[in-house]
Amino acid sequence: MTINGHLAIQDEVKHLKSVERPRIIKAIAEARKHGDLSENAEYHAAKEQQGLNEARLAELEDYLGRAEVIDVSKLSGDTVKFGARVSVVDEDTDEEFDYQIVGEFEADVKEGKISIKSPIARALIGKTEGDSVEVATPGGGKSYEILGIKYN
Repeated sequence: MTINGHLAIQDEVKHLKSVERPRIIKAIAEARKHGDLSENAEYHAAKEQQGLNEARLAELEDYLGRAEVIDVSKLSGDTVKFGARVSVVDEDTDEEFDYQIVGEFEADVKEGKISIKSPIARALIGKTEGDSVEVATPGGGKSYEILGIKYN
């Protein structure tokens, strides 16, 4: 994962622990004051939130524990690899796209960050500027030409 992705996940973990967990504990305590827990919808909702929060927290902490953080600014080269910013053009529509290949937890298509596990990223890995790649998409095959590769 990139340094920015690592920091974002650390921020989410901190938020889940310092904001969400105390809020949920307070909601559970408040619901307990309302009496019979077996028929208390607020209590059951708060306990469900607690379970979801703790599951997400465990997932993120596990991911952080196993993650390899890569400083993209120290990468270079002529081939596409993890962390690369790749400019491509759709050979059918001449529409240009810019993507950065990142870890799956930091992927966000709206920001141009695609998961290393995505079909587009897998097709781009190992290619160089000027290469054409074929990508199988749900809407059918797409063909892209690589216009440029940057690491920053």
